[in-house]
Amino acid sequence: MAVREIVTGLPWWVKWVVAPVLVLLLFGGLVAHVVGVLIGLLFKALALVALVGGLVFVVRKFKGSSNSRGGW
Repeated sequence: MAVREIVTGLPWWVKWVVAPVLVLLLFGGLVAHVVGVLIGLLFKALALVALVGGLVFVVRKFKGSSNSRGGW
């Protein structure tokens, strides 16, 4: 028996309201956890890019100014 045959006999509100609500109730915690992990990884990646960019900026600034002072 195919899923399409089972779903065909159901009212619209079961297919479009009750089924998604049940899925969210059962897997809502999992979805929230996955989204939280992805946002955390994105934040860490952006922080890494900012720190590396700042480090490159500071090194280039001191390297450029050290030429005029004769080095460190």
